[in-house]
Formats: sequence, structure tokens, C-alpha cells
Amino acid sequence: MSAPQNAIKNAMVLAAGKGTRMGAISDTTPKPLVRVAGVPLLDRILAHLWKVGCEKIVVNVHHLADQIESHLAPLVAEGHVAISDERDALLETGGGVKKALPMLGRDPIYVINSDALWVDGTGGTLTRLAQVFDPKRMDVLLLLVPTAEALGYHGAGDFIPDGDPSGPTPIRFRGSAASAPVMFGGIQLVNPALYDDMPEGRWSNVEIFRKAEKAGRLFGLLHTGHWMHVGTPEAIKAAEDKLASLRLG
Repeated sequence: MSAPQNAIKNAMVLAAGKGTRMGAISDTTPKPLVRVAGVPLLDRILAHLWKVGCEKIVVNVHHLADQIESHLAPLVAEGHVAISDERDALLETGGGVKKALPMLGRDPIYVINSDALWVDGTGGTLTRLAQVFDPKRMDVLLLLVPTAEALGYHGAGDFIPDGDPSGPTPIRFRGSAASAPVMFGGIQLVNPALYDDMPEGRWSNVEIFRKAEKAGRLFGLLHTGHWMHVGTPEAIKAAEDKLASLRLG
């Protein structure tokens, strides 16, 4: 399949976390390799990225890193995937991206949480993000999911859009509000330059979001398909039931 004309070429999948909410499952299986309807979460994400023409995909590893490296070994050997090794210290989402940037270059990149499972709506999720990302106005573009419709998510929401999120639109953190209409769906497009003055070591990508918000360059785009957060054993079953209801596997 040919890549879209404006395809984002590089991406990172955040796969180093310990997955503690998976309970006993995470003692023997890293969360990115947890199977939903027989398919590892990581493989589903890679398939989405290849579909839109990504050429370099970096996956970071820490918890049960050997299993993920073994799973990806054929793809690494073929040059389709690279590993960012965090065995010595878990760097969280922001520090993990910072460490991997020398492999990812200076153009905008996808950064995807390994526990996000989604079904594309009209136009394709990653393609839609790429099509509306405007580096003249944006440093970060987040996929947004309506809080009430986010399967496997039980929080109060993350962001308040300043306009129509199907747009896209600038967004701001929920702050002191009791709830927010949308939450972050674990998929973002980001300008790597945002990381240049950030520290080495362990810190969260939330700091990047706040940096972009302060500059008026944090935007969001509403998801048009189906989205599932697979962070607990119960969420695995819920996601499998949802896929079955959609006649997807």
C-alpha cells in the first residue's frame, strides 16, 4: 500500500512500563505483548503504523525487556524496528522519548502508548492526525476520545477544547474543573524540538503537553472510530467483547 503524501515517517511506541495494573499477568508477560483476541497489543500498533507508511519505528524496553526484544527480533533484523534500551533505568514517557530522539530525527513523530487499542473511523486515525498537523500553529497534536465513550478508562477526562475538536482545536488541561469532555487517547504527533531543553532522565510527557499549552500550541483532534484502553485484566475482556461486537479480531 502506498503511503499518504503527507505521511509521518517516524514513530515511537512506549513499551517500557511495568504494567502494574495488569496484576499477575505482568509478572510473566510485558503489557505490550498482552494478547487481545489473540493479537499482541504491540503488533496491532505496528500494523497501524506500517499501514500509513512509517519507515522507522522505535520501541523502548525495560520491564521483561528480553521478551519484547525476542518478539521484535525479526523486525529489528529487517530494519523495520529499532530498540531503545531502558533496562538500566525506566525513564517514563518523556525521558523515554528524549533518549530515543537520536534515532527518530527532527521531523514530527508519532508517539503511541502501548496500551491503546483503536479501530479506525473514516479516514484512518493516524492519517487524520497527519493531515491536520500544522507545524506553523502546533507543537503537539493529541488524539482525543470522548470521556464518556472511552472503554477501559475510568477517569474524569483530561482536556477542555477551546473549539470544535473535530477541527482540530486548541485544548487546555482540565485543571480545577471536576471533569472534562475528552481524554487523551494515547496517540500524539509531536515536534521533537520540544525536547531539546528538557532534562535527561525520568519524567513524563505531560511536561511537554504543558509546555505546548503555555505557548498556545497544544491541539487536539477527536477520534472518529472506536477506542479502548487495555490496562487491566478486566479491560482485556471488555476490549475482546467490543471487537467481537464489531466483528473484528
